[in-house]
Amino acid sequence: MGFSFNFRLEKKKPRKYISERKIKLRVRELAKQINKDYSGKCPVFIGVLNGSFIFLADLIRELSIECEIDFLKLSSYGDSMISSGKVKLLKDLNAEIKGRDVVIVEDIVDTGLSLKFIKNLITGAKPKSLRFATLLFKKDISKLKFKIDYVGFEIPNEFVVGYGLDFAQRYRNLKGIYVF
Repeated sequence: MGFSFNFRLEKKKPRKYISERKIKLRVRELAKQINKDYSGKCPVFIGVLNGSFIFLADLIRELSIECEIDFLKLSSYGDSMISSGKVKLLKDLNAEIKGRDVVIVEDIVDTGLSLKFIKNLITGAKPKSLRFATLLFKKDISKLKFKIDYVGFEIPNEFVVGYGLDFAQRYRNLKGIYVF
């Protein structure tokens, strides 16, 4: 694994769920599709902090189109493994998105509560178009009534860490995705 886990959740060691190599390959595939979809355009990519920052960084490095980047920060988990069910905006956008093509970039979508909140927030700013990208999607528990346009991997309802995903702000630096 490369470093020692001192994980409070379980007595057993986490197992690698998605390798760094698989993630890199999938990010390239997603970037290829985004390049095609936004050819000749300059979309604004909005990363949802903190989890999406690694995925967003890797994704935009694979893009050949012009783009801009901004960030939102929400709170719905705190240091828990379970969402509080309430979404709070902690950092709003700096970019002007009215009349612009916007792509929201998430690390993981489970129930979709945060994404629904973001969709309502961004739609109110009247973008030209709005699409969604996520590295991980828990389709079986999602309550979304709209499509996620770019999905890295569909996963079952398991708690995962690594590649930007955390538990109590830790383990984001793992190069792969791990599950307990």
